[in-house]
Amino acid sequence: MQLGFYFDQSRCTGCYTCQVACKDWNDIPAGPVSWRTMVPIEQGKFPNVSLAYHFHGCQHCARPDCLAACPVNAIVKRPADGIVLIDAALCIGKERCGLCLEACPWDVPQFAEGPDAKAQMCTFCADRWADGRKPACVDSCIMRALDAGPLGELIAKYGDARSATGFSYVAKTDPSIVFKPRED
Repeated sequence: MQLGFYFDQSRCTGCYTCQVACKDWNDIPAGPVSWRTMVPIEQGKFPNVSLAYHFHGCQHCARPDCLAACPVNAIVKRPADGIVLIDAALCIGKERCGLCLEACPWDVPQFAEGPDAKAQMCTFCADRWADGRKPACVDSCIMRALDAGPLGELIAKYGDARSATGFSYVAKTDPSIVFKPRED
């Protein structure tokens, strides 16, 4: 089974509650590191402008490039659910390596400030998932623009749109996310 995310871009208002909930649940200190972020995407020229948001973070790909790039095997993909995790104890950091960040098509791995900063990224709230709960970002979304679950079930429920404004599907990695794209 492969777990994945669903993002309804047409419902998202850019409130950033998902980002705050992620930082809160995972005890991520204030600062630039955010495992899930909302990215505003402005398009057009006055008077024909539009604003959309993209739900950005680890896509827990079927074939993650970050995993293949890691020279110390600090990145693993759990066979039971497809969650991609980083073992910070094994990571040698951005200063000495950073290959996971270079390999990711969406620049997802994050590094805090400092010379010993280790790679980190969305864990799909594996601890919550083990307790039968959805990721904190999903449960916090007041617009119900997010969902998570087995990718096949998400596709059956929401369709198979794999690209949206601000996100391009990469077949090589096969990201585990489906969308309802915003229509302008």
